[in-house]
Amino acid sequence: MLGEHKGRSLMTSVDDYTVIDLETTGLSPSMCEIIECAAVRVRGGEVVDSYSRLVRPFIAVPAFITGLTGISNLMLRDEEDIEHVLPEYLDFIGDDIVVGHNVGFDVGFLCAAVRRMCGDEFANDYIDNMRLSRRLYPQERHHRLMDLEQRFGLHNDQAHRALSDTILTQKCYEILKREYAAREKLFRR
Repeated sequence: MLGEHKGRSLMTSVDDYTVIDLETTGLSPSMCEIIECAAVRVRGGEVVDSYSRLVRPFIAVPAFITGLTGISNLMLRDEEDIEHVLPEYLDFIGDDIVVGHNVGFDVGFLCAAVRRMCGDEFANDYIDNMRLSRRLYPQERHHRLMDLEQRFGLHNDQAHRALSDTILTQKCYEILKREYAAREKLFRR
């Protein structure tokens, strides 16, 4: 959703949302680029649709990123650039609340791309699984996606690939929101 404000970080439980994940050439939204974007649309807590695209960057993919993600310059050579992919990605997300793991990273890249291309803001509100995990499990040392995967007995076929990570993130969110709801009921008594 484009609008006059930047989206807000929420601590809530929703049944209809879109999980997002990006793979990038590095950590800085102002200096690095998106090389893969994926999303899964969720209705009533169930995945009903998915979106996944590789994106050709204007700069070379660093060897470290290729090692981490498996995404190489050769794989991206014939893909469209972000100017072609971003509008359909935003259309897929629509006005949904977005969910992600360390989603501030992804939102930062989306905000930078939308600002650069449209002169506007990415205004969807968002929920961060990492933030929920820290709130629910303060005794745990780590809250990375792979930590939640292990904690909840889940399996990710392709770590650091956007679509696989969105599917895992959705499963984790469903577990986290049940735990969050159960604890909220305890605190209300």
